[in-house]
Amino acid sequence: MTKLPMFPLGSVLFPYLPLQLQIFEERYLVMLSRILADEPAEFGVVLIERGQEVGGGEHRFGFGTVAQITQLAASDGFVGVLAQGDRRVEVVEWLEEDPYPEAVIREIPELDWDDDLFPLREEAEKVVRRALALASEFTDQAWSADVELSDDPTAAAWQLAGITPVGPLDQITLLRSNTMEGLLSAVLVCGAAAVESFSSPWSEE
Repeated sequence: MTKLPMFPLGSVLFPYLPLQLQIFEERYLVMLSRILADEPAEFGVVLIERGQEVGGGEHRFGFGTVAQITQLAASDGFVGVLAQGDRRVEVVEWLEEDPYPEAVIREIPELDWDDDLFPLREEAEKVVRRALALASEFTDQAWSADVELSDDPTAAAWQLAGITPVGPLDQITLLRSNTMEGLLSAVLVCGAAAVESFSSPWSEE
């Protein structure tokens, strides 16, 4: 277990996926100045939700991903940060903010790849690309249906999870997968549900 600066966001970061931020809050600028002294410069990302169920306050999920900074760009009023998702972590304890969020975390073991999973990976990829193609007809999507995936099978599996057009709660479920087979199976299920959801308006006509 170790202490890690944290950046709660309204989105889920997956391993091997990029993250773009515009940092302008003073507390996160302080965080940035401190972590840039380390190599690699990194911070944790967890999903944050706001709602009446938590009194209108802030609710942070206890499961997230470490983001490693790869590029910085200073602009008028903010600092642009490009980072990439690395390893998964679980929050053991939230610490007092001074001035930015910090937590004691433990790293989650990496998922082991087995070449026997290639057929499942290919099936999941077809479904996810189909879902992205359908979703693009209704909403702007961050990822196109022909987005290129990594040649590394583990990286490609996580990338598939990250580009599947589902909501953040489903993304958290994917992120918490315990096995590579479980991850790909969940991606397949989520992708198929997305295909059905985006296909239904046409089938009703």
